Amino acid sequence: MWKEFRAFAIKGNVIDLAVGVVIGTAFSKIVSSLVQDLIMPLFAYFVVGVDFSSWSYASIKYGNFIQTIVDFFIISFSIFLVVRLISKFKKKEEVKEEAVTVDTKEELLKEIRDLLKAEAVREKNN
Repeated sequence: MWKEFRAFAIKGNVIDLAVGVVIGTAFSKIVSSLVQDLIMPLFAYFVVGVDFSSWSYASIKYGNFIQTIVDFFIISFSIFLVVRLISKFKKKEEVKEEAVTVDTKEELLKEIRDLLKAEAVREKNN
């Protein structure tokens, strides 16, 4: 059961979906920060007299927006490292599987070579 779960979890589609969800969540924070910290304060500044959630004076929080972008890049880079690590493990498993099939082919070729040598020796002796 563990092998089946591991094979399911390491499949590209599941990993792609997980990466998409995490990156999408982080990107939604950028959009929210853009609207809350930059666009709405500017809008509130130009629409004087209208109270947007208790704002008496519109202040643009560009530092919060920049921090959100930095957080996004940190999350994206972390996800990139995890996916890269998983890819290395997948490649190692594929190499192990290929190595096993190469060994069996080599053994079969060695047996054929030995049979041909033995046949050549028999023909030489006859």
